[in-house]
Amino acid sequence: MQIRPSTAEDVDAILDLYPEVFPDEDLVPVVGELLQDPPVRLSLVALADERIVGSVIFTTCAVQGSATRVALLAPLAVAPDCQQQGIGSALVREGLRRLAGARFGMVCVLGDPAYYGRFGFRQDDHVEPPYPLPAEWAGAWQSQLLGDAATLSGRLVVPPQWQRAELWSE
Repeated sequence: MQIRPSTAEDVDAILDLYPEVFPDEDLVPVVGELLQDPPVRLSLVALADERIVGSVIFTTCAVQGSATRVALLAPLAVAPDCQQQGIGSALVREGLRRLAGARFGMVCVLGDPAYYGRFGFRQDDHVEPPYPLPAEWAGAWQSQLLGDAATLSGRLVVPPQWQRAELWSE
C-alpha cells in the first residue's frame, strides 16, 4: 500500500469512493468542492495495486480568536473490500504527521470516539463545532493537540465548503 497526496487525476476515483462507503450520505458535493480548492486542504489517498482504496481530507480552519493553525479531519473513507486492514489508520496517522510538520496546532473531528480515540483524539468541550450538533453526537466532537500547542477555546471557523448546517446534523 502507498499513501500520497491526491492529484487532479485522482478526483474521479475519490468521488466514486465516497458513495460506496457512505451510501446514506451525500458527501460527493463537499468532497468535490474541497478537492477543487488545494489551499484549504490536505488530501491524501491510499493505493493498493494502483487502485485508490482510501481517502482522507484535512481542511484548514481556525478557532475564533486564536492564531493557532487548526485542521478539520473529514471525511475519511476506505473501500468496503479493503476495510479492517489498517488503511484508514495509516491515512489518519500520515495526515497528522504532515500537519504537525506544517506547524498545525490542533486537529478536530466529528466521528466515532472508539475509532478516533486510538489516534489520541478526545472529546472537546472547549472548541465548539461551527453548527450545533444533535445531543447524541456530543461525544463524537473531538480534537487532538499537535506539538506543544495549548488548549484552545472558541468556535471552529470553517471555510465555505463546510458552512452548511446539514453537514453537521442528522
